[in-house]
Amino acid sequence: MMELIHEYLLEPLSYDFMQRALLISLLIGIVCSVFSCFLILKGWSLMGDAVSHAILPGLAAAYVIGLPLLVGAFAAGLFCALSTGYLKNNSRVREDAVMGIVFSAMFALGLVMMTRIESDVHLLHVLFGNVLGISSSDLWQAGSIAAICSAIMLLKRRDLALYCFDPAHAAVIGVPVKVYHFGLLVLLALTVVSALKAAGIILVIAMLIAPGAIGFMVTRSFDRMLMVAVSASVFSCLGGTILSFHLDAATAPLIVVIQAILFLLALVIGKRTSHSRKGEHGSGTAATAG
Repeated sequence: MMELIHEYLLEPLSYDFMQRALLISLLIGIVCSVFSCFLILKGWSLMGDAVSHAILPGLAAAYVIGLPLLVGAFAAGLFCALSTGYLKNNSRVREDAVMGIVFSAMFALGLVMMTRIESDVHLLHVLFGNVLGISSSDLWQAGSIAAICSAIMLLKRRDLALYCFDPAHAAVIGVPVKVYHFGLLVLLALTVVSALKAAGIILVIAMLIAPGAIGFMVTRSFDRMLMVAVSASVFSCLGGTILSFHLDAATAPLIVVIQAILFLLALVIGKRTSHSRKGEHGSGTAATAG
């Protein structure tokens, strides 16, 4: 048994690249799961999809100008989020349609730019991530962003949760809803940027949705939802990274597969819990009637 633990759990830690991969997996697993809870409450799942796709032209533009790629990605993601809000408020088109138009147009523009510009940015790594190829500088940059975003969201979680759940009530009691709205958009762009090199543009969408959905289905309080979401995300991120080492498979897709399995388990658990509560309620009602 000890030999099995050493082989599958401790052996990867003997390699520097695996140490960096596990650490970045832990950090992005936390920040994505925390933000996922707010996205689920707010109904902004498609916004995470939009921002993650829209950062591609920012990467290409930053490479041409000579700026850090993370700066270009953040600028493009924030532009997508703000332009979506502006178009929604100044047109008759619904928000989901506006998001679809904006992010698909920016994603297509990014693909055109990436294919026309000769760069050392690997398109597949941008789309699907490269956890095992994280360098020390990548770890420092992305890890710092993830840690700061996580700290802000956890410290302000009650006000953010109230704004996401009931913005009208939040405004009545004095919560600056416009500040929180803009702040969430900035945090969303930063969260996507922090997970970019590890998870990639496409797979980060699942990491921003699945953990919060898992927590939402099996709990009935926001703090417990956060704990379940973070636990599920960290487990899938660390487990997927270790499995990818032994199976010689792509890391980010394995992480998403594990999250999908956990989501299905949460769906079953949520249904059983709901049925049992209904049964208890029905029994209590019958006893009262009797």
